[in-house]
Amino acid sequence: MTSKQWTLIAVAVVLGGIGLYLNRDWFARDNIQISHRLRTGIMASMGGGGRFRRNAPNAKPAPNIFFEFDRKLNLTDVRVVAFSDFQTNKYPMPLWHMTSESNSLPTRGFMYGSMIPGMRPNVKGAAPEPLEPDAKYRLLLIAGKFKAYHDFTIAGENPQ
Repeated sequence: MTSKQWTLIAVAVVLGGIGLYLNRDWFARDNIQISHRLRTGIMASMGGGGRFRRNAPNAKPAPNIFFEFDRKLNLTDVRVVAFSDFQTNKYPMPLWHMTSESNSLPTRGFMYGSMIPGMRPNVKGAAPEPLEPDAKYRLLLIAGKFKAYHDFTIAGENPQ
């Protein structure tokens, strides 16, 4: 092979490398897309799996927030923290914290305060804190090597 052919091969390899570098997102996995829905109802007990009790005495409407993902995830850590605490503290105190020591079942979503299959509260017997209206919160997720977050508020949402 002549030096001209080697030069053309080298230029082609360099241009191919630059093309792959500029389009490296073709090979990356998509980010986890998280959305939430808000429903208003009477909550009997947030620690009881988020189940409704219709005629609860002295019960007031509590928001039920359902989080959904774009695909099934094996969650290993779920936390909800107050957004203001998240901004000011390196390690904010979670209002709700679920962990999985081994494998959780793949899921496309869950309700705040409910039991997620294959997960347990980080602190034994801990119940989720009630969420306040007009406050901003952050959902933090870990699913294997993937980490994601979703900011949400209760105020201004349309109950369904």
